[in-house]
Amino acid sequence: MDYPDIQLLSGNPEAFQKAWKACGEIPVDDVWTAPAGWTPPRFGRTIRQEAQVSGPATYSRGKTRSLRFLPSTASDGDGWLFRRTDLPEQLPVAATLGNVAQADRAIVLRAGSDVNRVRMSEHIICHRFGLGLDNLVVELSSEDPPLFDDGSWPIVEALQRAGVVEDISRPLRYLAPKKPVALMRPSLDGFLMWMPAEAGERKLSMDVAIDFPTAIGRERIQLDLCEEAFCHGAIARTNCSASEMRLARSIGMLFARYRNLGYTRKNILLADKDHYVNEPKLRLPSGKALEAVWHRTCLDLVAALSLLPPGTRPAGKIVSYKSGHVLDVRFLTMLLIHDSLVEVC
Repeated sequence: MDYPDIQLLSGNPEAFQKAWKACGEIPVDDVWTAPAGWTPPRFGRTIRQEAQVSGPATYSRGKTRSLRFLPSTASDGDGWLFRRTDLPEQLPVAATLGNVAQADRAIVLRAGSDVNRVRMSEHIICHRFGLGLDNLVVELSSEDPPLFDDGSWPIVEALQRAGVVEDISRPLRYLAPKKPVALMRPSLDGFLMWMPAEAGERKLSMDVAIDFPTAIGRERIQLDLCEEAFCHGAIARTNCSASEMRLARSIGMLFARYRNLGYTRKNILLADKDHYVNEPKLRLPSGKALEAVWHRTCLDLVAALSLLPPGTRPAGKIVSYKSGHVLDVRFLTMLLIHDSLVEVC
């Protein structure tokens, strides 16, 4: 990859050049381009009718949780709103960067009272840009959403069955940076970079690479963010190392951040140092599995982008190398703070 002239928001320029080179040296495993003639919509969209999904709780073993998706109306305003039906005196939690309470192991959204939160929200909000549903209301009866054995695929199926309605009273604004801008991951060589859109181009392209010290190793995909590409990767589960799973099942029981994880061998991808503990999804004909990088792209990075202001969508090109939730949220927040995004005309 050619080295771009960038605005580096944080990090050492020499370290960034080294990381940029390392990212470019990872072979591209898979490429998904948008269908011929496809263009991103100009107006906001919501679902035509109600949809609902249920599944095992993410943080509470042995319990079932449900999500109810409702069409957004003018009174709801633009964007995605979470309504906690068990907290009738709390306002809805808007899925925006300003409501991110935590982003280490997962993106936790919160508004008002500390109890008015939604944990692991990324597996839900990723469908805003993944399926192109700009305005939606999500009802849930606890902070603990379901965790499925096939990534977010049950949500995809439910929302697709609900159908799509376009609202010409809600025009969309497409945002991209004024010049290439990047942010490095502290103490590591990971980074995120966002490049401007070409004149009049509203499409978002993504180049995502990971490099894990486990059997997952190095994986890299390139895609245009469209429904077809997102649906391909939506079945990808979150992943952790076998040692993390052992920790969660042993002394981790003493700590809140591990104690209630509802991880099983079905709903996450487990990788040891030199082999997979369970069977990965999304294998290429060569046998190489790309489940981890597709999850990183569709259910993590697209989710973070989906926290951009209501009524907007991203355009241009984003390059992600060894990034994660914390860097995703910090990068997008800094872009807004520095007024680095402009509307694509």
